[in-house]
Amino acid sequence: MFYNQVGNVALGSRLRMLSEKITEDAKQIYSLYGVNLKPKWFPVFYVLSHSEGKSITVIANTIGHSHPSVSKIVREMAKEGIVMENSDKDDGRKNIVQLTEKGKEIAVKIEDQYLDVNLAVEEALAQTQNNIWKALDEFEFLLDRKSLLKRVQDQKKIREMKNVSIIPYENKYITDFKQLNKDWITKYFKLEGADNKVLDHPKEYILDKGGYIFVALYKEEPVGVCALLKMEHPDYDYELGKMAVSDKAKGKGIGWLLGKAVVDKAKSLNARNVYLESNTKLIPAITLYHKLGFKKVAGQPTPYERCNIHMELKF
Repeated sequence: MFYNQVGNVALGSRLRMLSEKITEDAKQIYSLYGVNLKPKWFPVFYVLSHSEGKSITVIANTIGHSHPSVSKIVREMAKEGIVMENSDKDDGRKNIVQLTEKGKEIAVKIEDQYLDVNLAVEEALAQTQNNIWKALDEFEFLLDRKSLLKRVQDQKKIREMKNVSIIPYENKYITDFKQLNKDWITKYFKLEGADNKVLDHPKEYILDKGGYIFVALYKEEPVGVCALLKMEHPDYDYELGKMAVSDKAKGKGIGWLLGKAVVDKAKSLNARNVYLESNTKLIPAITLYHKLGFKKVAGQPTPYERCNIHMELKF
């Protein structure tokens, strides 16, 4: 069978094929019982047949459909004389959808169909080793907690992270160190005098003063940098700074790998703590720092205008 050969990547296509097969049978089942309904109308019809009337918003929330989808179904059913819309007595801006007399007649007529369909489905499920209804409940619950898109994004990141290596800085990366930082800073802020000093002379301002720089390579191409700067401060030993990741390498976990490399280096040096400065508009960066264990602290004097948040990681 094709879907067994393709495997899990065809889950959506296989479910769609199964849905189409059941929908085709459903059309003939409605015809068998002389019920003038389309299968796609059923969730809306069922909700209305068990209530005095509901707004489109309430129906959509109840059956898990979008508001436009329910609106379209209601229009189709209204055209067939099965439902009608009236203004809400308590809120004239809102319409209430109700079954017409024709709709109520269908609701009575369909009861025998409900009984037979329910028994038929129960019989089919009893003949399976794995109850698809229970499996769908479990799968929907898991996807509500973490969507398939998010799961694929996570797997993509895990795979791509295997192509990332974090290495110590060498002088051959001086242009990359400067350009990556320049691109990142000018995307959100402006280059300041303090930036230019460090970016033009990383050896003198970082390495020679007891600091370290790490470079992230993705498939051997420099795509990220981060520095651990030695601080001359009685309360702080090192500072995490000059972290920048190329836009083309976003979503590969490179910021996390660079941050962890800096933190691990500080630990190996028996540092008491690591300090950093950032800006609250950089939400992904702040989230990363929290993930690394940094917490907000009172600010120290800073040469950078853009800094409005100060954080510390204690060991």
